[in-house]
Amino acid sequence: MSWKLASLGSLLAVVALSGCSNTQEIVNEPTAQAVPTRCDAKAADFVIGQKASSSLLEQARVKAGAQTARILSPHDMITLEYRSDRLNLNADDNAVITRVNCG
Repeated sequence: MSWKLASLGSLLAVVALSGCSNTQEIVNEPTAQAVPTRCDAKAADFVIGQKASSSLLEQARVKAGAQTARILSPHDMITLEYRSDRLNLNADDNAVITRVNCG
């Protein structure tokens, strides 16, 4: 019986102390070498009218300052979450880039 009481006491102590934990969010201070978190679609407008390729995608991603990039064809299934660090190159059925945007 005493081991049950000791276990219950230990459990109550853990629960009580868990309320003392710090849940404040930690925000990193900006540094001089911080990576940009947003892309600039206008900087990648040079790809409009060109045939989509992986090398063109990488050039556009670098110019736009995006972390990621993708080529979207008219019939592709895409996710709908907005990501300000992602570059989208929209292509037509002939794989020619028709639009550039971030998201």
